Amino acid sequence: MKLLYTLLFAVFMGCEDPVSPELFDCIGLTEVELWGVYYDIESTSEINLYNNFLTGTIPPEIGCLMNLTNLRLYNNQITGEIPAEIGNLTNLTYLKLSDNQLTGNIPSEIGNLTNLTNLNLSSNQLTGEIPSEIGNLTNLTQLQLNSNNLTGSIPQTVCNLIENLIVTNPLYNSLLYQNNLINTCE
Repeated sequence: MKLLYTLLFAVFMGCEDPVSPELFDCIGLTEVELWGVYYDIESTSEINLYNNFLTGTIPPEIGCLMNLTNLRLYNNQITGEIPAEIGNLTNLTYLKLSDNQLTGNIPSEIGNLTNLTNLNLSSNQLTGEIPSEIGNLTNLTQLQLNSNNLTGSIPQTVCNLIENLIVTNPLYNSLLYQNNLINTCE
């Protein structure tokens, strides 16, 4: 209900793009089903389903869990792409999807998760370039994208972020290891 009021207020106030269009898919929902478990949209703050032999894809409905702060789905057998709707989870501080079989590009919408302190997408089969929007994640203390099939140059916005991360925690900040990235960071 809170989401509906937010949308109506934004429309009433004349906001051109008040919220992500994907949120319109959440109107009227009170819960979301993920891997056979139902989660309340308003009260769910953590999902810890790591080491559970989960299969299938991450459902786009996960983006409706607006109060989620921790999402730990690592060490499963999850396939497919990371849904763009994950960018709706702006309260997330911890996102760990490592050690799965995720494919495709890292969605640029991850750059919306400005409260993240830990982002771990390592040991998947992700391809393409690192989105420059990851540079928006200025609260990160840990960034792990290693052991994928990422290519291209590291964006300057991410280089700036890495510089701060390496100073604070060099053991947990790995981009180049087992990727095909060109290190353009000075």
